[in-house]
Amino acid sequence: MSENATEVLTGAGVLAVAAGFLIYLAQVGGLNLSASDMDTYTASFRSAEGVGVGTDVRLAGVKVGSVVSQDLDPETYRATITMRISETLELPSDSSVRIIPDSLLGQNYVEIGIGGEEDIILAGGHFQHTQGAIN
Repeated sequence: MSENATEVLTGAGVLAVAAGFLIYLAQVGGLNLSASDMDTYTASFRSAEGVGVGTDVRLAGVKVGSVVSQDLDPETYRATITMRISETLELPSDSSVRIIPDSLLGQNYVEIGIGGEEDIILAGGHFQHTQGAIN
């Protein structure tokens, strides 16, 4: 009977360590389990090569969001990406979005260039100024 108790306690310890490790990874990796503080925006590109779900969205080199979907517009044949970006940002309406290579291996990220207009892009808005991936 004591062998079963020992096995149960050992298993519980292993699960506790694994849970702690996952929580640590989530905090260090910047994983945000809550999407409630994020706003959704879209942008259309001639080429969105190297961008997929989970790709970073950065502003001044700092991760402020990520790509949540990528679709092809059947009328214009342009790639439309949907991004979740921190709601604390007030992005001017003339802000631009471009796809930038992160490494020589073809990994890309989406960079936001801040505009100068006083009007802001509202949540659910669309970026008008885009530059696609450069081969």
